[in-house]
Amino acid sequence: MKPAPFDYVAPTTRQEALEALAVAPDGTRVLAGGQSLVLEMNQRAARPHRLVDINNVADFDRLEVDRAEQDGGWLRVGALVRHRAFEQPVESGPLGRLLARTAHFIAHPPVRSRGTLLGSLAYAHPTGEWPTLAVTLGAELVLASADGTRTLDAESFLIGPFTTALRPGELLEEARFPLLRPTTGTAFVELRRTAASFAHLSAATALSVEDGIVVDVRLGMAGIAPQPVRARDAEHRLVGRPPTDAVIAEAATVAAAGVTDPPPDPHSGSAYRRHAATVLAERALVKARQDISEEVERP
Repeated sequence: MKPAPFDYVAPTTRQEALEALAVAPDGTRVLAGGQSLVLEMNQRAARPHRLVDINNVADFDRLEVDRAEQDGGWLRVGALVRHRAFEQPVESGPLGRLLARTAHFIAHPPVRSRGTLLGSLAYAHPTGEWPTLAVTLGAELVLASADGTRTLDAESFLIGPFTTALRPGELLEEARFPLLRPTTGTAFVELRRTAASFAHLSAATALSVEDGIVVDVRLGMAGIAPQPVRARDAEHRLVGRPPTDAVIAEAATVAAAGVTDPPPDPHSGSAYRRHAATVLAERALVKARQDISEEVERP
């Protein structure tokens, strides 16, 4: 079978890219890293009428820290920032460490050298590392089109498996991750069948402790629902209490109770997922607590 023909456009400016996306929005796809899209096109699972290659748009490779005075600041990530950029901390605080820990779980080096963080968010795999982390940290996502821009939080953007709030003609232009308190420990853990496969289950956390008491915590889980979720009930069990083994175990059990409608999997049911989710949530929280101690001891 001959592949279906498509138009190929390679804009060099942001404006050109947005105008190209507006020409035939229903049949247009964006090419950045192409690690998923090119494979789908090869398998005839995706047949775009128009391909907009944004790799020549210099404005889209932004990766910078914006330290706002009121909200603590953000790490701003553009549409062309590759996974490999995060293999070493891009920010000196806890957020930089967490991004680096997460990046090493993504596929293998060739994929990380080409794939992009925002492309992963737009792909919306239900257990993708960056979607899980974006939901956990409450990242803000900037969606741009020829008509203007709008901003959504990650939870509102990720609607379901491989489904997002992107509208035809829109580009996911930037992700903004909030900077974390200096007293924050972080962790990202996964359960997966092979080194390069997507996770079966995962947990991410940012645990802030002051004077021995949890003052803030973010705990996100993937694989227990159709898209990554915040374990808010578990977070509430932790805040205002010391992060002892007993308190962490209690919070992990609460987090795993969210296994209600997991993605289909012929190898496991809800009972197994609930047990595994409990183990991963507890492991992530213990690692985050340990990370705080190591950071205090580091000269």
